Amino acid sequence: MTPAQLPDLLLHVAVVRPVFVWGAPGIGKSSLVRQFAVSLGLDCVTLVGTQLAAEDLIGVPELRDGRSRFAPPESIARDEPYCLFLDELNASAPEVQKAFYSLILDRRIGAYELPAGSIVIGAGNRATDNALARPMASALVNRMVHTHLRASVDDWLAWAQGAGIHHWVVDYLSERPDQLWVSPPKVEEVFSTPRSWHMLSDALRSYGDDIDEHTLRLLAAGTLSPSHASGFCGYVKIVRHRHGLEVVVRGDAGWPTAAADRDLLYFLAEAFRARLVKELPASKEHASPTMRQFAHRAKALLVELAETSLECAQMVISTDEDGAPVLPTWFLVEVSRDLPRLVAARA
Repeated sequence: MTPAQLPDLLLHVAVVRPVFVWGAPGIGKSSLVRQFAVSLGLDCVTLVGTQLAAEDLIGVPELRDGRSRFAPPESIARDEPYCLFLDELNASAPEVQKAFYSLILDRRIGAYELPAGSIVIGAGNRATDNALARPMASALVNRMVHTHLRASVDDWLAWAQGAGIHHWVVDYLSERPDQLWVSPPKVEEVFSTPRSWHMLSDALRSYGDDIDEHTLRLLAAGTLSPSHASGFCGYVKIVRHRHGLEVVVRGDAGWPTAAADRDLLYFLAEAFRARLVKELPASKEHASPTMRQFAHRAKALLVELAETSLECAQMVISTDEDGAPVLPTWFLVEVSRDLPRLVAARA
């Protein structure tokens, strides 16, 4: 489900049964749970599974009337109802997961019972995301209702408008919604998530719109996937210099050729590819005269782009990750006929 759908599910389910929210790193699981708790007027007590030992939950023994009993930690043992958020639960050690059994199912630790009206919500990353995660014991899995959260650019942009996200970030993701989130890489490399875009926005607001190009590149490279960082820097350069794709398509300007404008060229090439995908019809028979004229212009632009950067031109007509064509077949056939050098180089 999307972030916008999660609060409604929690409102109906978390008040009667514990819920576990699965999702990739950086898509907003923790912040959504905290916001939900606030909406109910509940304090949110967060326990991070990777930072706990079993005794942190069970508590320490104390003597009372000649008998020993375990005293639960003060953060849990409260008199008023609250939201107990078990973050990174599935990354905790097996003995810690076991210590959560009674707390999750029976809302009890030793003699202490959560106040009526309290809710328990867990969250964690998936092992497929190359995140720190351990197999969750079946007994623990069976104690919760599970839901999977996915990133939604519509939800994020709607939230961003009222959250003070920098206008460059909002405008860029409005044009390139596919870059809000990517699967975590298998290597130690920065990658784009809603959280990393938020971090970039905070840094941009700190510097201001007069940030120099070198610093902008450093910030983008430190928060976003490499290709997204390059595209974003290129977009900012467009905003500052008004060198947009439409200007190139009209012929009022050519593809940027300076080495310093490499990121700008890359962004324009990506935007050109996205426009071709969006506007070219699947069948040539359904192409209007205006669209056929645009296709003819597109081939001319591909020739010019290949002369500037063969790599960028190849990227425009490249297939998707599964090797399937992205652009219409009829257009690719015409490209292979009229631009054999470009197709041969791609092969």
